[in-house]
Amino acid sequence: MKVAIYTLGCKVNQYETQAMEQELRRRGHEVVPFSEGADAYVVNTCSVTAVSDQKSRQMLSRARREHPEAVVAVCGCYSQTHPEDVRKLPVDLIAGTGDRMGFLDLLESEVTDRRPVENLDRSFDRRTFESLPAGGLEGRTRAMLKVEDGCVNFCSYCIIPYARGPVRSLPPENAVQQTKELSAAGYREIVLTGIEISSWGRDLKNGQSLIDLMEALSAAAPELRLRLGSLEPRTVTEDFCRRAAALKNLCPQFHLSMQSGCDATLKRMNRKYDTARYLQSVELLNRFFDRPAVTTDLIVGFPGETEEEFAQTLDFIRRCGFARMHIFPYSIRPGTPAAEMEQIPRAAKEERARRAAAVAEELRLLYLRGCVGACYPVLYEQPKGGAFIGHAPNYTEVRVKSEHDLHNRIMQTRITGVESDALLGELEETT
Repeated sequence: MKVAIYTLGCKVNQYETQAMEQELRRRGHEVVPFSEGADAYVVNTCSVTAVSDQKSRQMLSRARREHPEAVVAVCGCYSQTHPEDVRKLPVDLIAGTGDRMGFLDLLESEVTDRRPVENLDRSFDRRTFESLPAGGLEGRTRAMLKVEDGCVNFCSYCIIPYARGPVRSLPPENAVQQTKELSAAGYREIVLTGIEISSWGRDLKNGQSLIDLMEALSAAAPELRLRLGSLEPRTVTEDFCRRAAALKNLCPQFHLSMQSGCDATLKRMNRKYDTARYLQSVELLNRFFDRPAVTTDLIVGFPGETEEEFAQTLDFIRRCGFARMHIFPYSIRPGTPAAEMEQIPRAAKEERARRAAAVAEELRLLYLRGCVGACYPVLYEQPKGGAFIGHAPNYTEVRVKSEHDLHNRIMQTRITGVESDALLGELEETT
């Protein structure tokens, strides 16, 4: 059969879609773009905000409207957290965030039997990690390896713990085996991803933590670059940094989840740190690594945020000196405690987002300019606009002029300048 999958949301959703596509091909099916004719259309949904819910509904309705004879199936966070809403939509198969391989079994049956099916579990009852085939990005250049699922932080703005359930970890021996397979397949870099990878190992109850996994994967494939997904500040201790800095293939880019630079706002968010602890993490990374790229997320206009609190946040992000920031005006997520708090007017949220983005742009340019003159082993991925683009270990984009095909090659590159959102470079040697 022909199957088309549309994915909304985070990298974990993207990873799980890639895993389902790999399995469908292994079973002899054809995966086609969502815009083409197919026997089944799958929407892998997101529910991080009310807008995400709306987009999920729109894609499901579109699939039914444009392909009335095909099977329309839904999986992901929206159907897991809001099954009563999804049941009102014109869909044939409803599943959630668990058992992706079982979902494909049901999809195969649905194309043949055409009987509406619902297969949802209780996410909080999950205790085992569903190991899925690792997914690739940019051809065979970079692959994601999902090592963790679930979250128990219960931030006041977030519904994801209800969608994903408790923390479950990919066993280290399985992670090592998948890493070796990715290396053998020709990938040059892997990205450890999950809902909350900082909690990797807590359910294994053997004393292991994320740094133990990193050391095992680094040793298993020392020629493969290792990159981390989003981290909680609590992960970054002196022991973590000392051991991480000893890993020669670890990319010095650290996405530290922040959300606010004001202690009062962090408390309302139910985050598990204050600004002093966060800044300690940033300082440790800068002490143990040479100009690491520390990146973050920021929510502005969170319920109850005053102008003074926002000013504290602007001052704090300057102190941290982020290489890049993702800035979001707060968006109501119905069903969370924050949705019941005092809301900030939309105009004020958007105005604060613009002010924060201006500071973030200053910091980004400052970081990029500090890269000029350095020499990086750049992993090149694809041609673009008469140049070849790739990423340095700190995940800054690098562009070079070259007559050769550099795809999936790591080249020593001298940084000569900054252009817009990227670094300009000249090739020195090949590795």
